[in-house]
Amino acid sequence: MVWISARDTGHVWYCSDGLAISAEMLVNILSGARDAAPARLFHHASILRSDSREAVQLSVRARAEMDGVERKRTESQRMMKDSDLKQDSGIPERVTLKKEIGLLSACAIIIGNIIGSGIFISPKGVLEHSGSVGLALVVWVLGGGVAALGSLCYAELGVTIPKSGGDYSYVTEIFGGLVGFLLLWSAVLIMYPTTLAVIALTFSNYVLQPVFPYCVPPYIATRMLSAICILFLTWVNCYSVRLATRIQDAFTVGKLLALGLIIIVGLVQIFGGNYESLTPQVAFTFNKAPSIGQIALAFLHASFAFSGWNFLNYVTEEVVDPRRNLPRAIYISIPLVTCVYTLTNIAYFSSMSPEELLSSNAVAVTFGEKLLGVFSTLMPISVALSTFGGINGYLFTSSRLCFSGAREGHLPSLLAMIHFKHCTPIPALLVCCTATIVILCIGETHNLINYVSFINYLSYGVTIAGLLYYRWKKPNLYRPIKVSLLVPVCYLLFWALLLGFSLHSEPLVCGVGLVIMLTGVPVYFLGVYWKDKPKCIYDFIEWATYLGQRVFFVVFPQIDPIEVAEWTDGSSFTSKASGPL
Repeated sequence: MVWISARDTGHVWYCSDGLAISAEMLVNILSGARDAAPARLFHHASILRSDSREAVQLSVRARAEMDGVERKRTESQRMMKDSDLKQDSGIPERVTLKKEIGLLSACAIIIGNIIGSGIFISPKGVLEHSGSVGLALVVWVLGGGVAALGSLCYAELGVTIPKSGGDYSYVTEIFGGLVGFLLLWSAVLIMYPTTLAVIALTFSNYVLQPVFPYCVPPYIATRMLSAICILFLTWVNCYSVRLATRIQDAFTVGKLLALGLIIIVGLVQIFGGNYESLTPQVAFTFNKAPSIGQIALAFLHASFAFSGWNFLNYVTEEVVDPRRNLPRAIYISIPLVTCVYTLTNIAYFSSMSPEELLSSNAVAVTFGEKLLGVFSTLMPISVALSTFGGINGYLFTSSRLCFSGAREGHLPSLLAMIHFKHCTPIPALLVCCTATIVILCIGETHNLINYVSFINYLSYGVTIAGLLYYRWKKPNLYRPIKVSLLVPVCYLLFWALLLGFSLHSEPLVCGVGLVIMLTGVPVYFLGVYWKDKPKCIYDFIEWATYLGQRVFFVVFPQIDPIEVAEWTDGSSFTSKASGPL
């Protein structure tokens, strides 16, 4: 028995599994006409009428295979009529997340999320803590190597557990609900809203810099422009997945062109003989020998510039042929970004002395002012465009995290619904937008980002440790990609070293980050684990969900049982939001 509630939104009724039925079909169902209903019709249904909001129980018996004599119209006629209905109402054939992310868009999501403001700002921190130009370049190359190790592990997890949600979905599948919820809690509450707020503030500061050339842009102006940017990109992501990915593609190309300009100018400087600081004798000259802790901090700054390498795993279900395109996108994007970052730093060092670079708050802008002359304004514009694309990428991926959490029953079920026509997770996007604007209003973004960096790296380590545990837990599970054990082991060794030095050097920051994560424990037991809540709570949740559906025109997405069978190893798949299949 499957229970389905429907909402009347005009001439078409939308069931909670996304099925669209016309008013004529509803009348035929009520009268018991078997041939009027689709072949996948349910045995029992509960239709909730919007005008009276009274549940009318109706019992309909349908056969999976109907005899040709009983059927009043042929299968082709029925399909033509259903197709006409969908075209007239603008409803897609299946109300589900659209697979519109091809290989190019997948690469753009990874590259666009990695290349934000980091490469334009982080070189200063890497050089400061490494102590020499040569060691700084080594740190950049190794930082890309570590990101590549992590991305290889995520490629295996992504094709073995092909669900949207990234770290959260994998940890929930491997370790259970509590550990997954803690990652979800910290990410939705602090991590992604804070990161989005910082990127948006960077965008507004660079856009307003030409308007306020001799002073810092006003506090209110930067906040307002940041909020407008976030609201606009939220609307874009609510309106169309295709439009959001096209924006991501375009701004990713823009970022690569800006960095390409820096690289070309740097190569011109090198061929002109300006490469003294890159010679081995000078490059590895230390004013003061760096400690292991300082080198670890240099890696942290480089890792910040590489963060975002795992974001394609958050939208796995929207990738065309994920078992093929997800690993391909990772294999293309990470080496490309590593190469671009290393060449960009070489370009910086060919044109700027270490002292000039350390005295700059925005390395790319200083680089442009020194070498580009009248075209120096291209650099702040490039940084602004880069951060604009980064905001779009973070919104696109973080909303899918909320969507996945709601689908597993860890967040309100309304967040697991998508628009019946645009097939976009509007409630999840609005939650991400609202949380980011709240963080912008609080104003303590830079303090919060220190806390979330610890949570971010903790989640990486837990997820990749889960890969090893999953190998032991389900050794016979089909894995289209199976990396060598050396890959996760090497990553975890580096991760433990980096996290250990972070705890040693910044115990307060790491402690606060851990406390933020652990505040989710009581929330989990009260909101998720406790099933026998008072009826008034369930009534309120039902009312709020109903209101949200009416306001946003959203329904639960349909899940293709064939796809589910391909995902799993034969075990039953259950969606907490939409019921068992």
